[in-house]
Amino acid sequence: MTTTLSPVASKIRVPHFVRGKLVWGEDSEYLSRDFGVPFVTPKLEFNDLFVPRTQQGPAFDVPVSDIIDFLVETASHLSLEKNEYLQESLEMTVQVSALPRRIIENTFARPGQFLTREALEYRLQRTFGDVDVLDGWVERTDPNGRVSRVRAFPPRLVHMLAGNSPSACMTSIADAALTKAVNVFKMPSADPFTTVAVLRTMADIAPDHPVLQSMSAVYWRGGDEKVESVLYRSQYFDKLVAWGGGAAIENAAKYAGPGFGLISFDPKVSMSIIGREAFESDETLREVAEKAASDVTIFNQDACLAARHICVEGDVADVDRFCALLFERLGIDRDFASAVGPKPASEIREAVDGMRFLEPDYRVWGEFDGRGLVVRSPEMVDFHPTNKTVNVIPVQHMRDAAALATVATQTVGVFPTHRKAEIRDDLATAGVQRVVKLGSAMTGSMGSPHDGMYPLHRFVNWVVDDDA
Repeated sequence: MTTTLSPVASKIRVPHFVRGKLVWGEDSEYLSRDFGVPFVTPKLEFNDLFVPRTQQGPAFDVPVSDIIDFLVETASHLSLEKNEYLQESLEMTVQVSALPRRIIENTFARPGQFLTREALEYRLQRTFGDVDVLDGWVERTDPNGRVSRVRAFPPRLVHMLAGNSPSACMTSIADAALTKAVNVFKMPSADPFTTVAVLRTMADIAPDHPVLQSMSAVYWRGGDEKVESVLYRSQYFDKLVAWGGGAAIENAAKYAGPGFGLISFDPKVSMSIIGREAFESDETLREVAEKAASDVTIFNQDACLAARHICVEGDVADVDRFCALLFERLGIDRDFASAVGPKPASEIREAVDGMRFLEPDYRVWGEFDGRGLVVRSPEMVDFHPTNKTVNVIPVQHMRDAAALATVATQTVGVFPTHRKAEIRDDLATAGVQRVVKLGSAMTGSMGSPHDGMYPLHRFVNWVVDDDA
């Protein structure tokens, strides 16, 4: 293993991985997102990233069953205790990430449940129905007797990877493999390490595997026009799969056009809705507060599915009882949350300080110490709650809460569970993409849509050979 950081080094060395080959170099210097830690990378060689349009991708003729075999074998080697590349990635990531070591370690265990043979096969079946469309041309006859053949054709993709969880790259690599795509992964500055660690693991298993020859992981500063004006072109790639904040998505959108599409996982805001049943007993209220806190604090609220607003059905006195219990539960360690996280930004501090003088219409629990803040207000606050800051709004009825959802609302946790059916149509009409039981925002069922789509269905290029 090549060490990326020596005891006296001041800059972390970040390698690229280009179509099966590890590439080292110190040609370009950047700063990490959260703490401005310097790191250096090799020179970006554009020609090495392309497969000419006159050639099919390396994985074009590989049966999807073989790809699943390779992914399952890879998953068996992605144990932090045994994988030296992940261990090395962890040591680098803790230097640049706002998440503490304990939480980063826990994220490495997450993809295991999604990279089993059963999970991968189930997801493909739910997405495509007839999985044979991934391996070749499937013949169909319409009601008029006209014959056609359809294939989910392997695409050419650039991926802007998510930077808020080291495990995100593992599922992105699996998605890219299942669609037999030619891929370039743009690594995030919050974690420019884990993607290469996974690809190096795959290379140790099967260095010449066509899936590996289809993948490159490189870094450039997001928004660098000198790079993106070259890569984001239809002569090289079909689609940009973009995860990121508002500014990153807006920048990516300007490159979309004929022949080059954008599949955008936009920044989202999630919420919770709690019914009057929470106040049936003190024990129930404590349980509800715990479930709500677990949804709020996912990755210290640095995740789209972490709740930022909670609507509670009840009068102000009851809602304040809930707020007090919720505040207590924000300040504890969880698998993916810290008892003490990053402190709120100045805009939150200024807004909340002003609200302290507006009681009884507004009320605040907590200080700016990273242990959590609860702000009860008559309507949604006009700042973006983050860093374990949660806004609680009293409502007369759950349907009043549903009216506060928008197209930017991703996940809504509901208590009690049976009342989801009461408001899910209203939520979907408002633009919500996911309704869950309170406390299970991070759980999720396999094979479900994400952000209102089946991503793999969007990745591929649907092509028809029509005899009509």
